[in-house]
Parts: sequence; C-alpha cells; structure tokens
Amino acid sequence: MKERLPVRSLRLFRITKKIGEFQLRDISLEVFPGEYFVILGPTGAGKTVLLEVIAGMHAPDAGEIWLGEENITAWPPEKRRFGFVYQDYALFPHLNVRENIVFGLKNKKLPPDEIKRELEAVVSLLGVAHLLRRLPYTLSGGEQQRVAVARALIMKPRVLLLDEPLSALDPCTKEMLQQELKRLHQLTGTLIIHVTHDFEEALYLGERIGVIMGGKLLQVGSPEEIFTRPRTAAVARFVGAENIYYSDIILRGGRKYVSLGEALLQVETDLTGRAGFSVRPEQILVSSLPQPGNCLRGKVLAVYPRRLLTRVIIDAGERLVALVVAREDKGCSLAPGSTVYCTIPPAAINVFPHY
Repeated sequence: MKERLPVRSLRLFRITKKIGEFQLRDISLEVFPGEYFVILGPTGAGKTVLLEVIAGMHAPDAGEIWLGEENITAWPPEKRRFGFVYQDYALFPHLNVRENIVFGLKNKKLPPDEIKRELEAVVSLLGVAHLLRRLPYTLSGGEQQRVAVARALIMKPRVLLLDEPLSALDPCTKEMLQQELKRLHQLTGTLIIHVTHDFEEALYLGERIGVIMGGKLLQVGSPEEIFTRPRTAAVARFVGAENIYYSDIILRGGRKYVSLGEALLQVETDLTGRAGFSVRPEQILVSSLPQPGNCLRGKVLAVYPRRLLTRVIIDAGERLVALVVAREDKGCSLAPGSTVYCTIPPAAINVFPHY
C-alpha cells in the first residue's frame, strides 16, 4: 500500500449538468493535492450528481475537469482511477469480504502474489482481517463501510470519492468511523472528496468545505469560515445562523454600525451601503442586566429546553434566537414575558453583501 500515484490537484471549470429537472450550475472548484475536502448540502442539492460527474459516470454538458495538467473531462471512469464508496457501500452480496476487496485487482489480472501482498496491507490498515471469509449480509454497517473503503483503497486511487458514507450508521459507530477516516487520510495522503449533509461530520473531517444548494456551489472555505462567516443568507440559514437581517451600513465617529429594530450594533466590516448580517444563536449572551457594548433589551417569547442547551426566542425589536447553556442562566429569568438583555460582540456579527 505504500506505492502511490503522483499527487495532483483536481480542478473543475464551470461544470454544468442537467439530469431531468435537476441541474448542476456553473460549478468551479479546485481541490488541492492530499486534501480532505467535504461537499456539504441538504438533500437534493446535487452532491451525489457532482460526485458522479467527477467520477466520469456522467459527462458534463459544459465545462472541464482537470487532474493536474491533464484534461480528463472525456476520460471514462476506469481511466480516471478514482475510488468511489456509495452510501449503501454497494458490496457484491454473493462474494465474501476477501473476494469483494480484491475484485478490482483480479480484473486487472495481477499476479496472485501481488494480490496477496496488497490484500494483507489494506486489511491491516482497515482492521478487517478477521472478516475475510464473511459475506456482506453478516456484517454490521460499520464493518461494511470498512470493507467498501478497503476495496476502494486497494486500487490506489488518484482520488477517493465518498458519498454519504456514514449516514446509515448509529451515532457511536459514526463517531468511531469519522476518526478512522481521518486516520486513513493521514496515513495514505489520498485526495478525498466526501459528500454529507451532516454538520458535525463536515466540521470534524473537512480541511475545507464547499456548500452546495440547488445545484450551485455557494461558498468554499475553512470550517470556521463556513460556519461563522457565511457569505450569503442562504448559506447562513443552512449552517444554523438563524438570526439573519438586513440594514444599511451606518458610519458614525469612524465606526460602522447596523440597525436591528431601533438599536444600532457596532460591526467589523469593509462593506458599505446595504448589507445582510447574521448572528449565530450560541454567540448571544443573555443576562438580566444591561452590559456595555452591543446590548439589546428584549422580552422572552418562548423557551425550549434541549438537554445541555436552552433555546430562547426573544423580541428585541426583531425576533432573536439565542442558545443558553443549561445552569449558566442563574439570576436571569428565562420565563416567557421576562425582560432580558442580549449582548452581541461586534466580532460575532457576520456582515455579507446584499445582492
């Protein structure tokens, strides 16, 4: 397993693909050599279609795909040598684990000694040596996932494509296999593109994240950029920044402000004119007394306890959603009708262009 193909970037230039009523729209993206890149989006956003276009299963209607300095747009899947792991793992039900893993190598008619050597390396890497004689229907979801990844990795793929690989697993198994995928990536250095709708999965695994919605790639950035600095209202809403508003940027005394209800909130931005802004619920401090800085007086409308967090809906001139850590609200009544003060640091206010 130590031998690797040359490490190259994968670039998409203005990819468009229409399938039925759905269309990928003008997608451009560069995934760097050895990167773990996550494509994040809701159901029906086009994540799997994009992965299948990258794999060569669908030819784009327009645009190009490059691997390093080679234009691979017209290459068939077998020439691309990309590994693909589907959500349901797609193991051959009539073949045991060993036969599933070496299937591709046998098709290449490699010598038996080489197949044996590669098999031993990959099963050691994935920890599935004890499963080799088992049939897929006898395996747990986590075991099937490991076998599917082993079958892909044994082919030494230039790129490994993972389509919602953890979505069918229980929370404990999912967390364990997230750690496993990160370990495999660190050991192999394979360029991985991982599709998911799960925020925690994207945050844990992605070195960078691309958000896709309605067939459009709306934003690419680090996990921190995606979740705390969304560039559009659509991305902000999708990643959980529920407090989304619009305002003119107001310049006073050399500082910039936005308006929320009748209050002005200081912000940190280079933008001018009309803009949108968002605040994540967990970045709002709720207290019983006014605080210095950006502080809004409001009335509690509703309270929803959620294990360690309490979700509080507040009327502060506009509807405001805050998350309060349980047991940290001492001395502050969160009962509906109570008066509270909401403090929002300027750095917690994400300002984005209003188109």
